[in-house]
Amino acid sequence: MLRFAFFVLLLASAAGFAQDSPQNSEPQPSTPAAAQPVSEQVTDAEAAMLKSDWKAAETKLDPWIVAHPSDARALFDAGYVADAQNRLDDAAGLYRRAIGVNSHSFEAHLSLGLLLARQGKLDDARPELATATTLDPGDAGPSAKARAWRALAQIDRGSDTTEASNDLLEALKLTAETPDDTLLAASLADQTGQYEAAEGAYRRILAKDPKSAAANSGLAHLLIARKQYPEAETMLRAALEQSPNDPALTAQLATVLAAQDKAEALPLLQKLHDAHPADPAITHMLAQVLAQAGDAAGSDQLYTGLLVANPGDPVLLIGHGQNLIRQLKFAEAFAAFDKATQLDPANADGWSGLAFAASKTNQPSITLHALTMRSQYLPEVPSTYFLWATAYDALHQREQAAAYYHHFLDAAAGKFPNQEWQARQRLLLLEKK
Repeated sequence: MLRFAFFVLLLASAAGFAQDSPQNSEPQPSTPAAAQPVSEQVTDAEAAMLKSDWKAAETKLDPWIVAHPSDARALFDAGYVADAQNRLDDAAGLYRRAIGVNSHSFEAHLSLGLLLARQGKLDDARPELATATTLDPGDAGPSAKARAWRALAQIDRGSDTTEASNDLLEALKLTAETPDDTLLAASLADQTGQYEAAEGAYRRILAKDPKSAAANSGLAHLLIARKQYPEAETMLRAALEQSPNDPALTAQLATVLAAQDKAEALPLLQKLHDAHPADPAITHMLAQVLAQAGDAAGSDQLYTGLLVANPGDPVLLIGHGQNLIRQLKFAEAFAAFDKATQLDPANADGWSGLAFAASKTNQPSITLHALTMRSQYLPEVPSTYFLWATAYDALHQREQAAAYYHHFLDAAAGKFPNQEWQARQRLLLLEKK
């Protein structure tokens, strides 16, 4: 009979790891080592484990393993005892020794995979879990093998949503769908752009459990992505009444309020930041809202702090550069945007900032290059037409400058009176016969 310790481990291991895998081999038979008679010492140790008396279990297992280093069952039990006491490296070593003796030990592969997953060693965890899905779980039954598939799904969701979906389907062939399964399915649908399916899954969860913070947060994410801000605000306020201190929901509400230019966003984010000063995501959000509120210096202080920890983050560099532009520090802004575009050439905001900063620092050739790069990702707007025109004008390329001044005037349509006056004056000179 499979040991009680293994059932406990299944319950105690991190519940979040559940992944799908393309492998779907038939269960393999246990090796003869798994069917060997159990010694009295090991039986006594397992009785102590049932009572969570780890020290008593160790006193039985340690000398037995010294004398019988090829007892896979004892090695697994010792691994579980170490795992239960948070001696994770010892536990991993013992699980590996058990696998070395009996490579078909479902419990050892699964337990090692779950332990490695809890440690964040996903590349090492995945093959152990994948192997477990091919083995006979014995007395642990289908639910234990489903646990391995679910753990694979959680790992695969970060790299291959199709594979993660397959993993989850394999788990559902073995056991009934759980709320966590529905959440994972919704998240995978969201990641792959199947927004209606994701929304339906989130709403099914909320119909059964309106207090589910994960489902509320997931649905809010979809509504925010669709710019359905009033609906998202209503839903988030209701969710926060149930979970008033939930940082994710609070951050989402702040995002929604900021998108609607509501003044409540700033104090809400400041309060959230005070409660979580070391959270970079919250700090970044506060920096963005401060910039939108006109406090470029205050915003930039936060960006500068974030860049100390992540100097190569192009998004932070762009936010920093935009604040420098607002403070008329054009040379410093140019350096920030130049670095950002080198790190992430596909970020159109970086090229937009570099074009403007180059224009302000009298570097028209770089302005043209930045605008050319930007045009690969975004359509032209009045401000970029004006930058094209002034850059060509500075380089004395009259025909191109005149063409872009006309483009600017057509697009501006009276919304930029100062620049439109300048464009008309320059056209009078450039088109003078």
